[in-house]
Amino acid sequence: MFKNYFKIAWRNIIKSRFYSLVNIIGLAAGIAFTLIIVSYVWSELQVNRNLKNADNQYIIQSRWKNPNQGIELTSLGPLAKQLKERYPDLVANYYRWDGVTSNVSKGEKSFREGIQICDSTMLNMYGFTLLYGNAAKAFDGPYSVVITEDRAIKYFGKKDVLGQTLTIENFSGSKHDFIVTGVMKMPEKNSATFLTDDNNNQFYIASQNINYFGRIMEAWQNQYIVSYIELQKGINPAALDKPMQYLINQNAPPQIAANMKPFLVPLKEYYLSANNNLVKKMLYALSGIAFFILLMAVINFINLSVSRSATRMKEIGIRKVLGGLKQQLIAQFLIESVLLVFFATLLAIVIAVLANPIFSNVLGKKIPAITDFPLYFMAFPVILIIVVGVMAGIYPAFVLSSLKSVDSLKGKLNTIGEKVLLRKSLVALQFGTATVVFIGAIIISQQVNLFFNSDLGYNKDYIVSAQLPRDWSLNGVAKMETIRKQFAALPQVSNATLSFEVPDGNSSGSIALYKAGSDSTAAIASQLITTDEYYASTFNIPMAAGIFYSLPGAFTDSSKIVINQTQATALGWKNPQDAIGKQVVFQASGGFTCTIAGVTKDFHFGSMQKTIQPVTFIHVGVNRVFRSMSFKLKPGNISASMEALQKQWSILLPGTPFEYSFMDDTLAKLYSTELQLKKAAYTATVLSLIIVLLGVLGLIALSIQKRTKEIGIRKVLGSTVAGIIALFMKEFLLVILIAGAIACPLAYFIMHNWLQAYAYRINITAMPFIISIVLLALLTGVLISLQTIKAANANPVNSLRAE
Repeated sequence: MFKNYFKIAWRNIIKSRFYSLVNIIGLAAGIAFTLIIVSYVWSELQVNRNLKNADNQYIIQSRWKNPNQGIELTSLGPLAKQLKERYPDLVANYYRWDGVTSNVSKGEKSFREGIQICDSTMLNMYGFTLLYGNAAKAFDGPYSVVITEDRAIKYFGKKDVLGQTLTIENFSGSKHDFIVTGVMKMPEKNSATFLTDDNNNQFYIASQNINYFGRIMEAWQNQYIVSYIELQKGINPAALDKPMQYLINQNAPPQIAANMKPFLVPLKEYYLSANNNLVKKMLYALSGIAFFILLMAVINFINLSVSRSATRMKEIGIRKVLGGLKQQLIAQFLIESVLLVFFATLLAIVIAVLANPIFSNVLGKKIPAITDFPLYFMAFPVILIIVVGVMAGIYPAFVLSSLKSVDSLKGKLNTIGEKVLLRKSLVALQFGTATVVFIGAIIISQQVNLFFNSDLGYNKDYIVSAQLPRDWSLNGVAKMETIRKQFAALPQVSNATLSFEVPDGNSSGSIALYKAGSDSTAAIASQLITTDEYYASTFNIPMAAGIFYSLPGAFTDSSKIVINQTQATALGWKNPQDAIGKQVVFQASGGFTCTIAGVTKDFHFGSMQKTIQPVTFIHVGVNRVFRSMSFKLKPGNISASMEALQKQWSILLPGTPFEYSFMDDTLAKLYSTELQLKKAAYTATVLSLIIVLLGVLGLIALSIQKRTKEIGIRKVLGSTVAGIIALFMKEFLLVILIAGAIACPLAYFIMHNWLQAYAYRINITAMPFIISIVLLALLTGVLISLQTIKAANANPVNSLRAE
C-alpha cells in the first residue's frame, strides 16, 4: 500500500514539476540558511564546555567602583594561588597567565607571537593533550616552552619537535633560546588559552621564567593577571566571596582594596556573557534571523501546498467514486507533502555543505561541518520533515478528503472562503517577516556606517601601525625615537609616532588623578595612554587648549601630561584653558605631581558602545612602555608607500617582522561582531526576498491557471492588458500594505531595543520602513506583471476553451 502511495506521490510531483520545484527550492533555501546558522550558534555555545571539569571552572573578575580604575577581565596576581593554598577545602586548582607579544624566530623565520607566561597547572587543570612531551614535566625546566601543533608546523614544518629551540626576545631587547618541551594538540576554542581572536596565544612559558620578560605575577599591586580557579565538587561559588575579599583587604594596596570587588564567573558562561553579553546578543540576533527565514520558507511551502490542493478536487472525486477511502486519501496527501519536504531537506543539506565556506567568510569564523554534530542532531531534520510535511498536507488531507464525491467532481468547495482567508493570512505573515528582516538590515547597516563614517575626533585615513620589538629601557626608548625620525623623514610619510596604544580601546591601564591641594578621595580615574609628542599631530587629534606635551621634538619636562576634555571637566575645569599649567597628583606612584600641558578635544578611543571616557596621556620617556609605531602616509600611491616603509623597516629593524594594519582594519576588528551581524542581515534579506518572490511566483501561476477562462471572458468583454494585470496586482499589493502596517511597529520595537546597547547611535527615521515596503511592492509588482502579461496577451478563444 505504502509503495503505491509513494509511486502516486512521485508521479504528481513530476506532473506538477514547476510548482514542485518552486516549493522545494524555497523551502530548501530556508532550511539551508537555518542549518548554517544553527551550526554557528551551536559551535559558539560549545566554547569552554568541553574543558576538563568544566562545571567547576571559574574565572576571577574584578568589579570596580569606577570602571576606569581597572579592568574587569583581570584580577590581582597572587589571588588565585593564595585561594588554593589557604582554602584547599574550597579550591581544587588554580591557573594564571600574563599575556604578552614578542618576536619569536627560528633561523630566517621571524614572527610576532602571542605568549602566555603561565602556571604549570594548565595542562592538568584543563585536560589539554600533549602530542609530544611529558605533561607532568613540560613546564619544569628553565627556558622551556610548550607550543601548539600549528606553531610547530609553522616554524619547523613538522609536529615532533621536542628538544628543538626557538629564540624569543624580551622587553629589554635581549634574545634567548627556549627549548620545546611539549607540543600540544590544537585545543578547541576556549577562554583558558585565548580570550579574543586578537589574543590567540599558542606559546606557553612557565611563570618561573617571568623575570626574563621583566614582569611580576606575585605582586598584590599587579591587577592585570588573568586568573582562574577550579572549585572542589559541590562547592558553591558564593563560598569564595568572603575569602577573596579577606585576602584583598589584608594584602592589596588601600586604593585597590577600597575600590575593587572580585567575583567569579562560570567558565562555561564567560564567553557568552563577556563584554556586556556581546556574543550572547549576537547569537540571539542570528537565531532570530534564522527563525524568521525558516518561518518564511515554511509559510511559503504551506501556502503553495494549500493553493495547489484546490486544483485536485476532481481527482479526489474520481478516487471516491472508484472506492477510495477517506483515510487512504489522507495518507496520500500527507505522503506527497512529506516527500516534498524530504527532497527540500536533502537539497538544503547539499546547499549548506557547499555554502559553508562562504558563510564562514561572512561571519568571520569557521562554521562546523554537519559531520561535526553529535548523532542525536540527526533527529532534528527528521522532525522537521514530518512536522512541515504534516502542516502543509493537513488541509488537503482532512478538508478536501471530507468533501462529498459529487461536490468534488463539480469542483465545488464550500470552504473556499476560509481557504482564501488562510492563504492571504499566510502571505501577509510572509511579507511581514520579510519587511522586518529588510528594515532590520537597513538600520544595522546605518549603525555600522556610523562607526566608520562619523567624526571620531581624529583622522584615521592613511594611518598604518606596526608592532615593534620591545626594549623598554631608557636606551631602548631613545633608539626608537631615533628610528621614528628616520621613518618620518621618508618622502611617503607625513608623520610618525611611538606609542603603547592606537585608538582601539586597549589602553595600558588606568590612573587616578586629583587636583594638587585637594583631598585624594576626589581622584578621577581615567584611561592611561602612553605616547610621544607626535601622537596628536599624527592622528590629527585637535587641541582644545595648550600643546601636546611640548613642541614636536622639544620634550624635556617629564612632569608634563595631557588630558582630554572629559577629564578636564571631571576635575572641575569647565573651560579647557583653565586647566593649562595647573598641577594634579597621581593617587598612586607615591603622590607624583605633574603639570597639565594641554587638553585635547574629546575623541573616540574605543567602541561607540560606551561614552567617551576621561583620558590621561603620559610621555613614553617617563612611562617607558611602547608597542607600536604609527605612520601617517601621504595620499597617493599607497602600494609604493608601503613598499618604501617595508624597505626602511628591514634596514632599521632587521630580523623584526613587519606586521602592520591600517586604522580602518583596526576599527573593523573593534566592531567585528556588528560587521558579522550586518553581513548576516544582508544575507537574510536576500534570502527572504527570494523566498517571498518564489511564493508569489507559484501563487500567481496557480491563480492564472485557475482563472484562465475568466481572463478570456474579460478580454472578449473589452478588458485591457493593464486591467488584467491590475486584477492580479491589487490582491497582493493590499496584502503587502496590511503586512507592512503590522511589521513596521514590530521592526521599530526590535531595532530600538538593539540600538540601546550603544551610547552613540542613529535616530530611527521613516526611510528604512518606506524603502522596505516600496521595494517589496515593486519587486512583487514586476513579478506579477511578467507572469500576467503572457496570459493577458493570449488568444481569448484558447482561454475560453480551457477547462
